[in-house]
Amino acid sequence: MLPPITLSRMLGAPVYDGSGVLAGRVREVAMHLQAEPNLISDFIVKTSAGDRLLPASLVYGMLGATVRANGNAAEWPPLVSSEGMLLLERDLLDQQIIDVSGRKVVRVNDVDLMPEPQNGSLRFKIGLVDIGLRGAIRRLLKGLAPQSAIEAVVTRMPTKGIPWEFVDLIETDPSRRVHLKLEYARLSKLHPADIADILEDLAPAQREAVFQSLDEEVAAEALEEIDPKMQVELMRSIESDKAADIMEEMDPGAAADLLGDLPHETSEGILEEMEPEERQEVSELLAFEENTAAGRMTTLFIALSPDATVSDAIDALKTFEGEAESMTTIFLADSSEKLLGAVPLVSLVLAPGGTRLGTLSPDRVISCDVGASEKYVAEMFDKYNLLTLPVVDSEHKLAGIITADAVIGLLRDRGR
Repeated sequence: MLPPITLSRMLGAPVYDGSGVLAGRVREVAMHLQAEPNLISDFIVKTSAGDRLLPASLVYGMLGATVRANGNAAEWPPLVSSEGMLLLERDLLDQQIIDVSGRKVVRVNDVDLMPEPQNGSLRFKIGLVDIGLRGAIRRLLKGLAPQSAIEAVVTRMPTKGIPWEFVDLIETDPSRRVHLKLEYARLSKLHPADIADILEDLAPAQREAVFQSLDEEVAAEALEEIDPKMQVELMRSIESDKAADIMEEMDPGAAADLLGDLPHETSEGILEEMEPEERQEVSELLAFEENTAAGRMTTLFIALSPDATVSDAIDALKTFEGEAESMTTIFLADSSEKLLGAVPLVSLVLAPGGTRLGTLSPDRVISCDVGASEKYVAEMFDKYNLLTLPVVDSEHKLAGIITADAVIGLLRDRGR
C-alpha cells in the first residue's frame, strides 16, 4: 500500500504528462459525490493554456508530491465549470464539518489522500480528515521550510482525524446542495439531543441549511431539544408548508409552545398549512397559558375504559403514535372522559391478558388541574416520584398528561 499524501502537499504539486513534459501544477482536487462519495474524480491543473481537467484515472505515478499522468496535456479537457464538483481546497479546508462519530462540529485543517494501484494507474480515495495540529502546522510552514523538516515536526504530534465515512458536509446554498446531492443521512441517525447540540454549535447560516435538509420527523425531534429562542429562529427561516409538516410531527404541547413564541403572522401561516386534525389539537392547546400545567401537557396519551383488558391495553400500545415517555401509564376514563384511574406499564406485564384494567388501578390517582402552576407540577413529580401526571379540567375530564421529560425541560428552561 502506498503512503497517503496530504491535500496541502498535493496542492501546487508539479504535473508531468505522458511525454515527460511539465504540464502545470495542481490547483484543485475534485470529487463527484453522486458517483463515488469517497473517490477523487479529477485534478484541476493550472497550465499555460489555462485550467485543465486531469481525470484521476490518468495518473499512474506519484514520486513524493510529483504527479505523473498519461496522455498529452493538450488533450486534457479545459475546465469549463466546477458545478456539481466538490473542490477539496475550496469546500473543505478551513470549513466546518459535522463529525457524526464524535457528535460535534469541527474545522478541517487538512485531508489525507490515499493512492491505490489499479490496472496500471492510481485511484485516490479520501482517508482521514485532519482536524488537529498536524494539518495546521503543515499548511502554516509550507514553502517556509523544507518538506523533510516539516514532516519531522508533525510526525511527533498526535494524529487527530476523522474517517471520511463519519463526515457530513455543510453547504448553505440550496441549489448547490441539490447538485452535489448532499444528504444528512448520517446525522439523522444520531439521538435528537445530539443533533440539537450540533445545530446549536453551527453558525446561523449553516444551522439553517442543515435544519432545512433534515426530514420532518428528524427535524421535529431535534427541534424539541433546542433552546426556545433558537427554535423560533429556525422556524422563521423556512417556508410555512415545511414548518407545518415539522409541527405535525412534534408533540402537540411542544408545537403549541413554539407557535405561541412565534410572531402572530408566522404562527397563523403555519396553522393554515397544517392538517385539520393536528391544527385543531394545537389550537386548543394555544388557548392555555404557557406557564401552567396545560401549557406543559401533551394530548397524546392512551386512555381506556376500566372494563378494558390487559390485552386491549397492549393492542393500544402497539398502535400508539405518541412519544415513548407517554406510554409508561395507561389511563382509565369513562364515556364522558372523566379520569377514573391509571395503570403503570409494569402492571400490564405482570397480569394475565384477560385481567380488567380497573382491578389494576390504585384507589387514588394523583392529578392536577389545567391551571396549576409549573412550580406545583414540578413539586408533584418530586414528591410522588411520578413518570406521568394526568391533567384534568374543572369537570375532572382528562385534558392531557405531563411527562417526566417535559418537567426536565421545564427545569432546564428555568436554569437558563
